[in-house]
Amino acid sequence: MGDTDPAQDTHDMENRLARRLAELRAEHNWSLDDLARRTGISRSTLSRLERAEISPTAALLGKLCTAYQRTMSRLLAEVETEPPHLVRADQQTIWQDKETGFTRRSVSPPHPGLRAELVEGTLRPGADITYDSPSVPGLEQHIWVLTGALDVTVDHTTHQIHAGDCLRFRLWGQTRFHCPGPDPARYALALVLP
Repeated sequence: MGDTDPAQDTHDMENRLARRLAELRAEHNWSLDDLARRTGISRSTLSRLERAEISPTAALLGKLCTAYQRTMSRLLAEVETEPPHLVRADQQTIWQDKETGFTRRSVSPPHPGLRAELVEGTLRPGADITYDSPSVPGLEQHIWVLTGALDVTVDHTTHQIHAGDCLRFRLWGQTRFHCPGPDPARYALALVLP
């Protein structure tokens, strides 16, 4: 077996993600205009996402996940092959939103019969991401900061979380993740379906 090209792997994943987004819209019998009304994302942006002409940002994926009632991890897992029980570090899917400075590693991706998943997130200093609503209402989240600091706003309350701290909650409304710096924030995120 030869070495894999990370750039090609990212390109392949983005193409599979684009196809899956188009499939989901078709499964719901929604036009691009219907989906645009449901997400607040322009029709042209949705079209370009589905044709893999642009890479989605975390905020765009968050809006699409809300419309399709999926966690981001579940959506990304749908474009991967069936995950094994043992997920080796070099097999964990990494997705980057270069625009916001967010890197997401799917440490324990969704698996049939399991309700929880584990994600490693990294935000560069100054990174700021807002999700308008949860992809799955009542989603349970546990955020454990490994290094740096993270400001997380849940239900209009901002929590300053430092290395070693853990914030846990059920998600019903808007959330905001902000890395105040000066160092990147690296954290583990456990997601548990209701």
